[in-house]
Amino acid sequence: MNITDLSRVIEQVGKDRGIKKEIIIEALEQAVLSAAQKRFGVGAQLESHYNPESGEIELFQFKTVVENEDEIADPDMDIDLEAARQLDPEVNIGDDLGIKLDTPTFGRIDAQTAKQVIFQKVRDAERDIIFNEFIGRKGELISGIARRAERGNVVIDLGKTDALLPRSEIIPGETYKTGDRVQAYLSDVVMTPRGPQLYLTRTAPQFLMKLFEQEVPEVRDQIVEIRVAAREPGARAKIAVVSKDRDIDPVGACVGMKGVRVQAVIHELRGERIDI
Repeated sequence: MNITDLSRVIEQVGKDRGIKKEIIIEALEQAVLSAAQKRFGVGAQLESHYNPESGEIELFQFKTVVENEDEIADPDMDIDLEAARQLDPEVNIGDDLGIKLDTPTFGRIDAQTAKQVIFQKVRDAERDIIFNEFIGRKGELISGIARRAERGNVVIDLGKTDALLPRSEIIPGETYKTGDRVQAYLSDVVMTPRGPQLYLTRTAPQFLMKLFEQEVPEVRDQIVEIRVAAREPGARAKIAVVSKDRDIDPVGACVGMKGVRVQAVIHELRGERIDI
């Protein structure tokens, strides 16, 4: 496995995938180490380090310095003093000596192992990036494209990842075709063994409140506050509002001129009647 001039590759992968260089370098180091461990055995003391000046992953095998060849119990673990001092004149008996190995000698099997480690590390990093991005958006409105149905649930494509709109969180009577745009409330973000799982809802009272926040500037600016909301999804809903400014009518602000604001919310809720 010839690993040379990696700087450009590291920069490119980091840019394309949005992953920090340190994570990619760690993956490459782990890949070389894993491949070498298979060749030299689990007992071998190995370390790998990225050298930014040479653009190489350098692999070192550590051996314990013993007095002479007769004391070498395992050639992969021990080295006699005379041989050790040819590499490092200042080494003494009992020291651990790091010997640089030739990384380009790894074969096809080792290269495949390296690729698997790298890809897994990149996938893990991408999962962490997605989780950290969306955990910060929990409680927000999310828009995406309906991709497929799974046992009544709808899988929503958000671009970077998919989210699940469970059947129980769909407004009664709603149906979605592939390609339909869907707006929903991000209710939860959970890290699972398969990566982050995002859960959406269109039936929760919070979805109704966020829609009003989207349509009513006074709610968005916290001049008008929605104190409480209740829903029978697809049938009717109620919200209680209060104004922090005596000159602003909270009900009128939510209704809007000629009812345009509340009608936008009703349209999104498929005709659900709203009392304010």
